[in-house]
Amino acid sequence: MLLRDYRFPPRYGPEWGSGGIFGLKYHNGTLYFTLAFEAEAHFIDVKSGEEKTYDFTLLGGAPTSGGDTYNAVETVDEFIYFGGWVHAPAVYREDRRILFHNKYSHVHVYDTEEGTVKLLWKDSIHHETDWAGEVSDILYDPYNDRLLLAREDGHANLGVYALDRRTGKAEPLIHEPSLKGTIVHDAAFFGVGSNFTAGLREIRALDLITGKWEAFKPGDSVDGRPYIRPEYGPLASAYNRAFAFVRGGIIAGNPLMGEDFRFFRLFEFYTFYAPFRVNAINVGGGILTAYNAHHDVLYRPDGSLTWATTNTITGPSVLLYIAPPMVKIVGAFGARITGIEKVDGKLLIATNTTPNTGSTEATPFDTGSRDVVVLDEKIIQERPPAVSFSLPLALPGMARKLGGGTFGGIPLDGYREPRMVLYLSNDNRLTVYEYDLSLPAGEAVAETFDVKAGKNILELDSFSGIVSFELEKEDMKGKARIELR
Repeated sequence: MLLRDYRFPPRYGPEWGSGGIFGLKYHNGTLYFTLAFEAEAHFIDVKSGEEKTYDFTLLGGAPTSGGDTYNAVETVDEFIYFGGWVHAPAVYREDRRILFHNKYSHVHVYDTEEGTVKLLWKDSIHHETDWAGEVSDILYDPYNDRLLLAREDGHANLGVYALDRRTGKAEPLIHEPSLKGTIVHDAAFFGVGSNFTAGLREIRALDLITGKWEAFKPGDSVDGRPYIRPEYGPLASAYNRAFAFVRGGIIAGNPLMGEDFRFFRLFEFYTFYAPFRVNAINVGGGILTAYNAHHDVLYRPDGSLTWATTNTITGPSVLLYIAPPMVKIVGAFGARITGIEKVDGKLLIATNTTPNTGSTEATPFDTGSRDVVVLDEKIIQERPPAVSFSLPLALPGMARKLGGGTFGGIPLDGYREPRMVLYLSNDNRLTVYEYDLSLPAGEAVAETFDVKAGKNILELDSFSGIVSFELEKEDMKGKARIELR
């Protein structure tokens, strides 16, 4: 497959920092994606190479900006339904602010047979600083032949909405903010909670047949230790379970089949390293998704903990293959991965060098360099790449005050010589928790080691599955480096 453009440098598109390549979807011979913040929807005939672009001016006047930053896309029959949000027209002020009077949430439909775009639904509150909930996910409900919209990012009209795909009429089903969902058996599972406060607080399940809702808590951690702020990205379905990918771990299970949700600690560094602004797809019976190093950030230093946690880079973004009980790293990338899709035996990985920024840190152009990397799908069967993570121990030390402190959750599958290097300011004791992504969830096995002030090397090749760590005493000057080879 030949794309006309694989790389997209910074261009005009007023918003906060950088958007990315979102909504990658291959359907009925057409590859779709939206380039944000330029607000360009691209439709490529993969056989002929013919490409069409759409600038979202069915919503309002040019110049437009935005598009989608959560991968809101679904396919039904010959149609590609794509959603998100758009400024039409965009209004940028020189005091680094965007005016939101013209910000619309939207769902469009592209007919792959006719090659036409239509506006199906839009919503706006026409406010200077606030906006209607963006469309962050679209699910097809095959029993009721409708679209289910998740809306979490915004100030009004949040929740889960049902959209008639013929009339364009939308009605709310619940009003609690919801970013993502997935279909499991005959139910639709949606995350509920705000990612800019405490994250996922519960998972709601909608019975597609009866229309009844049930609510479930995220559950306890398999390593027996508490977890905090599970800001969440995609939900995915496999093995008749729902998988919610969150900051610091994975929440998996299905209470509708008698299995409580449990938390599996994964990549917990007490930073904003998270599976945020990326999608998850099913490949080979498993799930392929990513955890991102730098997706949202407070740009201007203000001495706050938020600035420190969003700007501390602990490791590369990783592409993950989930096939329980295995969690396997299959790729290492830069600041963030924004989209994943499978086309003709290849994996398309959309990437970006730059994160989103804060609300008073707007620019008149997208500041990121975005590109599409093409990989062979056989990477899910190959040995994982060498990866390292470096963590200031002050972060888990500070997390203790919030009820956390256990860090890591490092998947060892495929690595022959993993190790941890600890640089400590005082003697301490380190507990290693060993577990895997077993379903139903098992419990971790713990082993404790005496560690000394100075440099300590702990070989991890005697462990398997996933390992997390906890120091008995805080070490605000220490550092941990985890090397996977």
